[in-house]
This record gives sequence, C-alpha cells and structure tokens, in this order.
Amino acid sequence: MSHALPPRPRASHNAGALSGSIRVPGDKSISHRAMMFGAMALGRTTVTGLLEGEDVLATGRAMQALGANIEKIGETWQIDGLGVGGFLAPQTDLDFGNAGTGVRLTMGLVGAYPFVTRFVGDASLSARPMGRVLDPLRAIGVEVVEHHENRLPIALKGPTDPVPVHYRVPMASAQVKSCVLLAGLVIPGTTTVIEPIMTRDHTEKMLEGFGADIAIATDADGVRTITVAGLPELKAQELIVPGDPSSAGFPLVAALIVPGSEVVIENVLMNPTRTGLIDTLIEMGGDIAIENRRVSGGEDIADLRVKHSRLKGVSVPASRAPSMIDEYPVLAVAASFAQGVTHMAGLEELRVKESDRLAAVARGLEANGVVCEEGADFLTVTGKGAVPGGGTVATHLDHRIAMSFLVMGLASEKPVTVDDDRMIATSFPSFEADFTRLGAGFSQSEDAA
Repeated sequence: MSHALPPRPRASHNAGALSGSIRVPGDKSISHRAMMFGAMALGRTTVTGLLEGEDVLATGRAMQALGANIEKIGETWQIDGLGVGGFLAPQTDLDFGNAGTGVRLTMGLVGAYPFVTRFVGDASLSARPMGRVLDPLRAIGVEVVEHHENRLPIALKGPTDPVPVHYRVPMASAQVKSCVLLAGLVIPGTTTVIEPIMTRDHTEKMLEGFGADIAIATDADGVRTITVAGLPELKAQELIVPGDPSSAGFPLVAALIVPGSEVVIENVLMNPTRTGLIDTLIEMGGDIAIENRRVSGGEDIADLRVKHSRLKGVSVPASRAPSMIDEYPVLAVAASFAQGVTHMAGLEELRVKESDRLAAVARGLEANGVVCEEGADFLTVTGKGAVPGGGTVATHLDHRIAMSFLVMGLASEKPVTVDDDRMIATSFPSFEADFTRLGAGFSQSEDAA
C-alpha cells in the first residue's frame, strides 16, 4: 500500500444479524515463517493457505532478494530454498512495508551473514523501535552499520566469526526470541534463549518440523530455556497454514455483539499461546462452541460456532497479554457492549505496535461515546450494553484499529467511521467482502450509511 495515496474513509452500520460461515486468512505469524523457513531449507517447500496480505508478500520478496526462488502455482506457493548459510548478498534494500514481524525476524535470519543488508519500511514501520532485536544481534558480533535511533532504515553487517549467545529475553516478545534463534542457525555452536514468560511458539514448532536440532526445557516457574544448534540441514516441507486467530477475532466479536447473529469461523489456529481472546470472551459470557478439533502440521485447529451473547465486564490479567496482544483493540470493542467494567492490564507492548494502539483505542472509544480510562499500561472500559457510535476514528495507518472499529459500527446505534481502510489489506484483504457476505453493512461515508 502506498501511503502517498489519499485516505479512503469507510463507515459501518447495523444492518441486522450476521449469519453464515467464514474462513479467515491464513495465520500471519506462520505465513511469515513459512516464507523464511522455506527459503532456508534444502529442496522445494510447498505452502497452501498462505496469508497473501501485503506484510507476508513483503517477506516473500525479501527472501527472493536473498536468492530464494518463490512462485505461486494455482493455490500453492512453491519455495526453492538455499540451505542454511546459503543466502546471497542482496542487490537492493529489503523493503518490508509495514511488516514488523517480517523485518525483525529477517534481521536475525541474515544478521550473522558477512555482508551488508539494508532494511527499510514505510512511515509506520520506520517509527517502530528495533533496539530490542539489535541488542542481541550486537552481542553476536553483528555491526549495525546504519540506524536512526534504532529505527529504520537500518543496515547490518555480520561478523567474520559470529559467536553463539546465551540471551535472556527482557520482555515477552516472540519476535525477539525468534530473531535470536534464527541468527543461531548460521552460528557454529549452541545458541540459548531464556524466555521468562512464554510467547507464541511457532518458531520452535517449525524449526523442529524442518529438522533443526532444538531443545526446550521448562522449569517449575514456567521459565523456558530454548537451545538450537547451528548449521543444521533443514529439509523442505509441505505446509498448510491454519486460519489466523487474530483475524478470527473480528468476526468472533461481531457475532457476539450483533443481536440475532450466529457465525461459524472455520479452520482457526488454536495454539494455546494464541487463544487468550477466546478464553476472555468465554469468561465474559460469550456463546462460543469449539468444534471439530484436529491437528495439522503440529498445530491444533478447530471451528468456532459463535452466537450473539449478553456479555459482562471482567478483569483480564496481565499474564494473558502475550497470548492476545494483537486482539486487545477488538476486545475493547466487545467490552464496550458488555455490562460493567472490563479492566485490561499489562498492555505496554501496545504502545509500540503499528501505532500507539493503546492511545488509538482509547480515543476511538471516546469518539463513539464509550467511557474508558487509559493508563500507561492498562485500559479500563465501562460498558453499558450498548454503544452510541456516530464518531470518526483516527486509525494511524493501523489495520487492527480500522477493523476493530468497523466491527463496532455493526452493532452501535449510529454508524462508525474510520478515517482510512486501505491498510486492512496488510492482514485481511477480504475483510469487507467476507463480512458483507455475512450480512454486514459498509458504506463510503457515514452520510451514505
């Protein structure tokens, strides 16, 4: 998406009950990693169900710039990998657009290579802090040739003799953990990551699936020690990407708050590190049936049958944040329609997402008549069972802010307008079409609703 184009405001309004089934795009986290691991493996990796949003495609282009051959044949992506240590020096900057996961993991992926790699992104990504991944890379011996107060553009050059590290992750971040583990793949010896609070574990699962020598131990306090041996021979795989639970959050909440609704969300990833939103909504009284549980590619998946429910306010513990950090904006929307107070703690990570999501959510709620309190790392929403709506929300080029408040408008008394919906394509390109098929109402402007 070019941010030079004019914004495209979009409004949503209550058009009645939602019904039918929906299959959300493939999981974003797994899709990024599928591109990367396929590029590192020997042979041809095939991927079906890949999220074809702008972020993942940016990661794919970066892997091509590093020498991998990537091609889509019908509905299947084919990735011809180069083997661990086989990447070539890129002839151009690696442009990740708005892909925070893509850029941070790729810094680990190529940081230890003895050539210069320059990373760039759009205005939103260029404002996000990268010091959290640069610190462990510096410990490996990576030279940060260029940076702008630890923000993009950033250029890295790997050392002649990289050294494995024993690194304790200072915050709950799957991106930092993954960056270090991926760097360890091209470093002789054993790289160790200590993770005090467990985060999404797709990197560990996929490393094991591709044949890496990885071990995980968890102590009595839940602290995880992850070790990976350098220079493994990763073998090509056939991957099926399950539906993204973060994207599933939007039809999930919509069905709960729009009266008379019943929606089935198919093929949703149910990895325990990603189900915090579902757990919370069930605690709030949400009628969510988990059906057809199965395992695919080492990951738990299921279908979710969701019916309109009378929600009540709850207190969401800070310990749950790592399992639902991207879902707090849409949870705040659900809390707006609940009866009572919902308190969400441990939200400091929201300050450094595509936008300051905590502030953006609070201002969006206030613009639509919802009482809330924003703290440094918490949000408290006082729900009254209904939302006046009628406001315009500043999205700050953040796809999850845009989708969350469009969901709000489907049940509010007056339409809700977001100032731009173009960035939704980064993670959910079919959002409007899929929701329209369920019965949702959208329009170009609030007046047209």
